[in-house]
Amino acid sequence: MFPSSPKKSPILTRLKSSGSESADPDGGEDTVDAQDALFYSINDRQVANIQLEFFYKPHTITLLTFTFIPIIYFAFTRDTEESLANNVWAGVKFIIFLSLVISTLAFPNGPFTRPHPLIWRMVFGLSVLYLMALVFILFQNYDTVKYMLEWVFPDLEGFTIDSEREYGINCSDVSIERIWSHLDVFALGHFFGWTLKAMLIRHYGVSWLISVTWEITEMAFSHLLPNFIECWWDALILDVLICNGAGIWLGMYICRKLEMRKYQWESIKNITSTKGKIKRAVLQFTPETWTSMKWLDPSCTYVRYLAVTQLVIYWQITELNTFFLKHIFEIPPGHPLSIGRLAMIALIVAPSLRQYYVYVVDARCKRVGSQCWVFGAIMFLELIICIRFGLDLFAQTQIRNIVIWIIIQFFLSIVCVSLGVWWSKLNTKNEDHSTRKDR
Repeated sequence: MFPSSPKKSPILTRLKSSGSESADPDGGEDTVDAQDALFYSINDRQVANIQLEFFYKPHTITLLTFTFIPIIYFAFTRDTEESLANNVWAGVKFIIFLSLVISTLAFPNGPFTRPHPLIWRMVFGLSVLYLMALVFILFQNYDTVKYMLEWVFPDLEGFTIDSEREYGINCSDVSIERIWSHLDVFALGHFFGWTLKAMLIRHYGVSWLISVTWEITEMAFSHLLPNFIECWWDALILDVLICNGAGIWLGMYICRKLEMRKYQWESIKNITSTKGKIKRAVLQFTPETWTSMKWLDPSCTYVRYLAVTQLVIYWQITELNTFFLKHIFEIPPGHPLSIGRLAMIALIVAPSLRQYYVYVVDARCKRVGSQCWVFGAIMFLELIICIRFGLDLFAQTQIRNIVIWIIIQFFLSIVCVSLGVWWSKLNTKNEDHSTRKDR
């Protein structure tokens, strides 16, 4: 049922066997091959040591059979005399189903191979489907989009964004009861969200930079989104120090544990005990290896400064899209549509950030991976949709706030990168000194 995952990329093999077409008298062919090998390692990484052979052998005919069995069954058993809405929705669901099946056959693996490359191909397929849906929405009018959302989620009908909870009321009342009332399910989600973000970024400095700049982003856009208005103790203590800070610490703690762990994968066929086989099957859902991300090091150039600044700003835009989309189309923050989008974005960001990191830190990589490119397109399309359908809202924009926000983003990013480079140089110097001392 599962498509094959060969140990060697056929595309890279063709590149290396092209010989005279890409030969360089100065040795450029080797350089080109190294660049292509690096790109394909993050765009279509192959499984180097296959332990569960059945799941990595080609089963394309079986997949084709099991794909069309449900399609044929529902095509001949569904009552097509039902409402037009039900027929259209059934067709849409099977379009999504078939698109995800095709993505397992045609799309690249991305930079990860656990729990299975098939999962990450489906994530890529899901991101492409979401991108196409955004393009379709862009060319509709507001009433049509609202009708489609209420058609899929009837519980959205009648909800108004004005009923959202407000946090910036009576800020002088700083009592234990008041603070405890703010530690709701969203605060818990905030904490675990930052745990996940820290595990994706894998760098204290960059994580704290994004955390602090996000609070500044909330202040800059609070005149457009009333939900951003918070008391000073809520923003500084509950958000930055408790939720963000504790989440970043936990995420980095998990990263250190995963980085120190010894990764010795044994074939499940060589394990005799039932408990051992179950444990090995569960470990399939853990990373194959874990490496730290050195966003800032002594070799940083001005390009790295711009790249980290770009990462921070793009991260802010992605977060802003979440709040503007639910505000403009009036969707509750705890609604399955909001939660589902956040979960999908988290899945897409994981391989995208890895591909972006390699592109930034390795000069041999001359282009970003496919998943990163698609995610960039999603981010900008969501932003365009927010502006197009929220013209009345954005007409109230205070340009001065936005200009100051952009300046602060650049300034803090440059300061953070500079401090990170200084700290990295200091650690390198201390390590060299300790090494000489030991000798």
